Amino acid sequence: MIISSSTDYRAAAKRKLPPFLFHYVDGGAYAEYTLRRNVDDLASIALRQRVLRNMSELSLETELFGERLSMPVALAPVGLTGMLARRGEVQAARAADAKGIPFTLSTVSVCPIEEVAPVMQRPMWFQLYVLKDRGFMKNALERAKAAGVTTLVFTVDMPTPGARYRDAHSGMSGPNAAMRRMLQAMTHPFWAWDVGLHGKPHDLGNISTYRGHPTGLEDYIGWLAANFDPSISWKDLQWIRDFWDGPMVIKGILDAEDARDAVTFGADGIIVSNHGGRQLDGVLSSARAMPAIADAVKGDLKILADSGIRNGLDVVRMIALGADAVMLGRSFAYALAADGQAGVTNLLNLIEKEMRVAMVLTGTKSISEIGLDSLVREIDQYQTIRHVD
Repeated sequence: MIISSSTDYRAAAKRKLPPFLFHYVDGGAYAEYTLRRNVDDLASIALRQRVLRNMSELSLETELFGERLSMPVALAPVGLTGMLARRGEVQAARAADAKGIPFTLSTVSVCPIEEVAPVMQRPMWFQLYVLKDRGFMKNALERAKAAGVTTLVFTVDMPTPGARYRDAHSGMSGPNAAMRRMLQAMTHPFWAWDVGLHGKPHDLGNISTYRGHPTGLEDYIGWLAANFDPSISWKDLQWIRDFWDGPMVIKGILDAEDARDAVTFGADGIIVSNHGGRQLDGVLSSARAMPAIADAVKGDLKILADSGIRNGLDVVRMIALGADAVMLGRSFAYALAADGQAGVTNLLNLIEKEMRVAMVLTGTKSISEIGLDSLVREIDQYQTIRHVD
């Protein structure tokens, strides 16, 4: 298959992965309305074209939490990435590191912290869930510190799991799931050879390290479901803020009041996110939520965003709406599944090229110049962005 754009990787991943893994990455919660809105709302925002602006000098570089980034992009935490390609977290981390952007390791990664951090020249980021097992959380934080992790991404929008119906249909969960997954692997021989046979161990590396025995795919849903903590509140995060002396970023903010609470709490950043449409279906897309959040807290902390970002134009759109940087989730997962580290490297290069085109044709020479003046259209039924010459 010829890859000519960043969006081509989804089709390539669908061909290569067994269905249970493709739909795990690709799917959302309930009827997947928010999943579709994330993409459609962002793509519908028109960029304001400008010409004859002397764009011979252009820079995508930015600074985030004391780190210099080659472009305002980071790889988001994606669970089970090591099932998409052989030791997938390691391959994705190498691609991000070579590009000069952060890689964020998920709590529920296949490769543990100790396997991924050493392959990187720049410090790794680490994502942690709010869990009932505080012993695991403390253990994970201690191991992250020991591995040189600088930035903690704390996910707060999973006090209870969303209903992901595709997983039951695909074989990720539901009756006879293990047998269905095995049959699917047999019909996808390249994946079976590369990941199924040579990508072992297929367990949740960070959790297995803590528990002292393998925690495999069969335990994945059960362990997480038993450890989600719906009683969590801001005060319960204080011990983590006290323990973690590096940047702490709260992931899963979709409301301006919650963003203000994050400032009061002392977070260094937030990630405007609806978990890629995988939690509460029917909520705002990140693009529609962003303007109000930016109005409320821009300048008080760093604002990142994910959910629906598929290409370099989307990166520019989200920054214009108020983000300081974005995180790529599904888009890098598709590329990793299709072609491993080389796929992620190519994806990041494509996104950089797409960003450059967008910046040249909107007359913005640096990331700091991208703003509401780069857009011209109605972004929701209550707020209109217009430019008057």
